[in-house]
Amino acid sequence: MDIVKNIEEAVVSRKIKEVKILTQQALDQNIPPGEILNNGLIKGLATIGNLFERQEIFIPELLMAGMAMTEALTLMKPALEKSDVPPIGKLVIGTVEGDVHDIGKNIVSMMFTGSGFQVTDLGVNVPAKKFVEIVEKEKPDVLALSCLYTPTRLAMNDVIRLLKEKDLRNRVKVIIGGAPIDQRYADMIGADGYAPDPPAGIKKVMEWLGR
Repeated sequence: MDIVKNIEEAVVSRKIKEVKILTQQALDQNIPPGEILNNGLIKGLATIGNLFERQEIFIPELLMAGMAMTEALTLMKPALEKSDVPPIGKLVIGTVEGDVHDIGKNIVSMMFTGSGFQVTDLGVNVPAKKFVEIVEKEKPDVLALSCLYTPTRLAMNDVIRLLKEKDLRNRVKVIIGGAPIDQRYADMIGADGYAPDPPAGIKKVMEWLGR
């Protein structure tokens, strides 16, 4: 069995240390970083997403898979930067102003990074003005907004309103998520979409980008 297939299976098994060791071995063997990324890491992560959707694994397992991807991508970063493998897309993510919860946001960030996206994570308690400044500067394909408290979801509307005021709304897709969020609220504030969990978010964004 080839090493790239082993990497895929190690991701699915959430074996963080093994994913890291196998990734380093693949790099040492001069396997193209694009092959390691697409046929090993991302393929494994896609299986993780399917398992989660079927409720065969849950948030802790999802977090472990994300950690495995993060470890592997840290090793691969120099090789990817030297190669001609472009990111699938650019995503800016953060928890909105007034909310300091980051566990869900961190999992989403890791999963998108592992799926080949260039991710800018702004952290927690991010003012609407900051989101808009980064959208204008970084020109991402997608802006992801997170919250946990019901009152703080109003800050998501502030971000979308400010994007409209700055004539940036049509330049970026906005996806929102968190405990108090549903599709009805996304429709109400004019977000492009809502995701109940990280795999669903990745699937929706991939559809937007034609992947």
